[in-house]
Formats: sequence, structure tokens, C-alpha cells
Amino acid sequence: MIDTAMLMAAGLGKRMRPLTATRPKPLVKVAGKPLMDHALDRLAAGGIRKVVVNVHYLADTVEAHLHSHCNGMAVAISDERRKLLETGGGLMHAREQLGDAPFFCANSDNLWIDGPQETLGMMRRLWDPERMDALLLLVPLARANCHRGPGDFHMDANGRLTRRKTAHVAPFVFTGVQIMSPRLLVDPPAEVFSTNIFWNRAIEAGRLYGVSHQGLWFDVGTPQAIPVVESMLAHG
Repeated sequence: MIDTAMLMAAGLGKRMRPLTATRPKPLVKVAGKPLMDHALDRLAAGGIRKVVVNVHYLADTVEAHLHSHCNGMAVAISDERRKLLETGGGLMHAREQLGDAPFFCANSDNLWIDGPQETLGMMRRLWDPERMDALLLLVPLARANCHRGPGDFHMDANGRLTRRKTAHVAPFVFTGVQIMSPRLLVDPPAEVFSTNIFWNRAIEAGRLYGVSHQGLWFDVGTPQAIPVVESMLAHG
């Protein structure tokens, strides 16, 4: 059973200013509780026993919050106070803490609600290490609430992913939730880099897969998105 997760919480939250002038983005409240707590609740409900959280901006505040809101999960801190490493660099920095088994990775600033199936359990059942290096939770572009981009991926009938072409629209958006194999976390191109490097390698090998999320998903990237999200959560 995949029971370890990485929670990305080190970003500067520039798009969420001015709310992030005095607090880290993961602690901005949506529907009565911090964004991070929404993610932690979903991870705990999905059977995660250990969560590795990277910290940088206002790191002490994030750490203090985690110690009192861990939902019974063991919490390990991946400290990026010295330098913000982006998503790929953050994963490499946390490599030893994540262990040698596949793990979940989730962003702390996207909010998802389960559909007919519990999301992490569904992803576990679909995970096939013989075929996959990563399995991404995607949402159809038409249901990507508060998201303004043109989509990220195309997905074939078997779930294999390819990227959106320049100046085109793709039908699926990455939700910020994925399962990754540790075998991807090798040969970093630099200290600071994006997870896109790992995905590109998996695509070239035909080993990047996706699954469509059946529940709700919200891109909570700006202050303007918060009342929209809260209204949708309140009224369905």
C-alpha cells in the first residue's frame, strides 16, 4: 500500500498577494480552514501515514501549524529555508525522506473533493509500476474550476499522456496530485528545477499516465478565486 506523501508547501504565493504578505499561502483560509488542512484531510482520509512537507517562505509558521494539524500522520519537514528549489528540486531534496517505494505528491494550494470513489484509493488501484513511472490525477478542462489555462495533457484510451502542443488547447488539467516512482528521482539537471523534467523523461519512455478525477477540483491561485470556491462548496 502506498502510504507516504509529499506535500508541496514551500512556494512564495506571489499570485495570492496581498494575503500572503504576512502568511504563507498554504495557511490562507478557504471555507473556514487553511488550504493546507484541506489537503491534509484528504491525505489522511486516503490512508496516508507519513507526509513529507517542504518549507521555505515563513517556514516556522508552517512547521508550527503542522505539529498541531497532522491528523495522526507522521510529519517530516524537508527544509528549503536556504534556497527555494522549485518542485523538481524539492522532490530531490526530500528523496531520502520519501523512501524507496512509490509515493503520492500533492500541492498544498489546490483543493479537491472526492467523487463516487475515494481519490487516493482509486489511484492506488490503477497504479501499475510495471508500466508507469508516474500517474497524474487530471481534471477535464471544462471542470477545472477557477483555472484559466489552456490545459496540460492529452490522454489516450489506455491512460498514457502526451503534452499540449503550443498554441493548442488540451482537454485535461493537472490537479497537483500524483503518484510517483522513486526511480524517476535521478540525474537532476540542476539544484533548482521543475517536475516537468521528470515528466518529460517519463513521456519519452511512454511511462507517464493519467486518470480523470470524478469529483470537484479548484485552482485556488488568487484572492479572487476564494469567494468563488467558497460559494461553489456551499451550494454544490
